[in-house]
Amino acid sequence: MNTSTPLRVLVCGTNFGRFYAEAAHRRPGYELAGILSRGSAASRAYAERLGVPHYADVDDLPAGIDAACVAVSSSISGGRGTEVARALMDRGIHVLQEHPVHLTELTDNLGHARRRGVQYRLNTHYPHVAPVRDFVDAARRLVARQRPLFVDAATPVHLMHPLVDILGRAMGTLRPWRFADPAPLPAGTGPQPFRSLHGVFAGVPLTLRVHHQLDPADRDNHALHWHRVSIGTEGGVLTLADTHGPVLWSPRLHIGRDADRRFVLDGPGTGRLGLATTSVVGNTGTFRTVFSDLWPEAVGSALDGLREAVEQGGDALRTGQYDLAVCRIWTDLAARLGPPEIVRPATPRPLAVSDVFPAPEQTRGDTDQARSDADQSRTDEDRVRVERPPAGGRTGTEHSGADSPSAPSHASPYSPSAEFFDLVAAEHTATASAPAIAALLADADLSTGPVVDIGAGTGLVTEAVARARPDAEILACEPAVGMRAVLTSRVFSDPDLRSRVTVTADSAPDLDLPDRVGVVLLCGVLGHLDADERARLWRRVKQRLAPGGLVVVELMQFEEPLTLSETRLATATAGRHRYEWSFAGAPDETEDGVMRLHSTWRVYRDDATRAEREVHDSYRWVPFGLKDVAAESGMTARALSTRPGAPPLAVLTRAPDAPDTAREPALPKARTAPDGPGTQRATTPFVSSSSTTATSTPASTSTSTDG
Repeated sequence: MNTSTPLRVLVCGTNFGRFYAEAAHRRPGYELAGILSRGSAASRAYAERLGVPHYADVDDLPAGIDAACVAVSSSISGGRGTEVARALMDRGIHVLQEHPVHLTELTDNLGHARRRGVQYRLNTHYPHVAPVRDFVDAARRLVARQRPLFVDAATPVHLMHPLVDILGRAMGTLRPWRFADPAPLPAGTGPQPFRSLHGVFAGVPLTLRVHHQLDPADRDNHALHWHRVSIGTEGGVLTLADTHGPVLWSPRLHIGRDADRRFVLDGPGTGRLGLATTSVVGNTGTFRTVFSDLWPEAVGSALDGLREAVEQGGDALRTGQYDLAVCRIWTDLAARLGPPEIVRPATPRPLAVSDVFPAPEQTRGDTDQARSDADQSRTDEDRVRVERPPAGGRTGTEHSGADSPSAPSHASPYSPSAEFFDLVAAEHTATASAPAIAALLADADLSTGPVVDIGAGTGLVTEAVARARPDAEILACEPAVGMRAVLTSRVFSDPDLRSRVTVTADSAPDLDLPDRVGVVLLCGVLGHLDADERARLWRRVKQRLAPGGLVVVELMQFEEPLTLSETRLATATAGRHRYEWSFAGAPDETEDGVMRLHSTWRVYRDDATRAEREVHDSYRWVPFGLKDVAAESGMTARALSTRPGAPPLAVLTRAPDAPDTAREPALPKARTAPDGPGTQRATTPFVSSSSTTATSTPASTSTSTDG
């Protein structure tokens, strides 16, 4: 595709149109030429923020606009989108129009484009979303190898048109199709959110379930779920779990039998029993990343299709036959289902994964001792059922004691112990890392980009940087929700921090970095990442780091896996409670060069000798030294002066003639699958230990922080 001459794109509408504008603004080969809307103050302000003109009428448009994205409702939704699209085509402007559009209007639009000698495309959007594209690509490979046996799909009614497009792309064809009327609903059962129907799609049996309720004033916010699709063959089932991922592959379960009809579980012919029962392909992000990344990227993909059509030329009506067939199928399904039930539900209360899979926080005391053995047994059984690690791999993090099962891999380190973090970390930050970093940044040029604190924890270093440099803009990234809650509270409670610090839930290595970064802080972070993740992080940091920019790295004080016996490292008091913190570590039994670190917090009331609460936190850590950081980053490292006994702290700078890509890390030598989260600040950045013996313990065995 020729991108040497930018395609000048007008965006019509500033609701969903904002995603079109972001795509045209960011994507190479396109230039945002302006915003067309009815002229609200919000639309004008948005155009001003993007630095492009605002237009209130098609007649006001200047010459030189190549294409337009019409993200305004069409007549099927009570809007003027189709009218605007045709007016733009009358001016010789190619048009990409957002769905839905009535079949008659679509036919007329394609004919209008033919008469005007321009290209017109209908954008159903969701087939361009990255996880859906991954699903479609995998489905095409699957159906090329094995005949599909069934398609099972589910969708909210207002996204049924894009679902038909997804299925057509996945199967490689639409024909033949035919559908039966939906199954009748049982009498006297009350409102039923779903309607089901059966049919044939691309010659394959289809079961379709449609959430057939709609709030006309707020369609998206009341869908019970979005697209879900499964395609089955004799070899397994490919599933799109959600429009925004992930994609799942579940191979067919088949077990051989011997002459006595018993399962054959080992020996020749049983190799396929080693297949994972279900494999997860791709990562899931937050809803915020859907809006900031996935949707603008999807619009960009649709824009590429329009641009390709413009460059190739041809008859818009002829090339639009697939879109017309998709629209006919959607129209047929909609007619069979009939009008959806109109609902106006209250605002839902979305639940976090922690609400469904809570991290185990062991609580011991009089109440626990009073529980019967039967109750305790049942609780432990439930925990094992809910919190078992995924088959075939380690958990990404653990929040458990020696006698409790591991937590799910999606739980973040420090979530169980976040409430205690500042009780000991505040002293370390104030006496070690904060003064050293403040001195380094005192004369640094921060005009080239913000300070990015990756794994900002509760914001202790973030706050210290803000105090040292009142002119600094700071981006504080912390994925652990417990730590981020304290960080956000710290920022919101200080008007100065609130004006300059942006808090995100991003995690390394794939966090959203600004185009230019002045300083990067990596305190207690790198050991959470495996070699590949660190390599990706270094590449991204070096690409964005401004000339003369600085990277500050703080590690723990051991460079190889050690056995650290449990040692009480700190005591603190608050009100009538005394808090004791103990720390331990050991080489990981499943990975060379990796440690499992364990923190235990015990809470005592007054002078009691028995803890009334005990909280365990465990996580994976890759130990290495600053010399290894310098080697794998390809940057020049210089140690920073800090207090005796504190963890090593260094500043990295890029040499003027250094390449922009970091080399792959050499340590540790052995690896398995990458761990889960990656950017949280280490709970013990101030642990001091010897690396000369496998049985050494932290040098500082008791640090009093009593208040």
